[in-house]
Amino acid sequence: MAEITLVAETGRPTGTRVSRRLRAAGKVPGVVYGLAADPVPVTVDWRELRAVLTTDAGLNALIDLSIDGDTKLSIVKDIQRDPIKHSVDHVDFLLIRRDQEISVEVPIVLTGESIDVERHDGLVDQALVSLTVSAKPADIPNELVVDITNLQMGDVIRVGDLDLPSGVTTDLDPEEPIVTAQSTRGVEDEETTEGGAEGEAGEAAEGASEGGEPAAEAEGSDEG
Repeated sequence: MAEITLVAETGRPTGTRVSRRLRAAGKVPGVVYGLAADPVPVTVDWRELRAVLTTDAGLNALIDLSIDGDTKLSIVKDIQRDPIKHSVDHVDFLLIRRDQEISVEVPIVLTGESIDVERHDGLVDQALVSLTVSAKPADIPNELVVDITNLQMGDVIRVGDLDLPSGVTTDLDPEEPIVTAQSTRGVEDEETTEGGAEGEAGEAAEGASEGGEPAAEAEGSDEG
């Protein structure tokens, strides 16, 4: 996996107002931690950070973080985004060792088209879009590709069916489904059944209400 160099400036003041000014100036506040080191507040250039995040490796890109002239290997551990603008408000960098396994999320990408599913007007349901794996930094894959070309109706591809690269493992249950080929008729029938049941219940309730009013009037006329 290719490594990218990113300069991180230290010595930034903390606080909401300061962070806003930094973001307005095209900077992103962050923190560097890991390897038993104390957390260090840093600032990185937004354009340079964006270049790091848009490589094929995504958030798992290996970053040679230059801090006060000292280069340290790291990855982006967490990103906080503005819920409206979707801009990056804060970034966490985790220091790592080349010879030590780390746990990361790797995206699962489906490839191919299932002729059988298309023939039966079925649905390919992807239950997992990423997988938590453990690996040394150099062994982390950019993505895990699942070929669904030979997927048949009713088939299920599970975690245990994945052909993980050498040096990559996962603690997730091997029986956990990743992809399922299912019929859309079952979904439509279920929606129809639920709709029919609600309609019948509504009609019954309405009928009971309408039938109760004349009964009350009849009782009143008997009393008179």
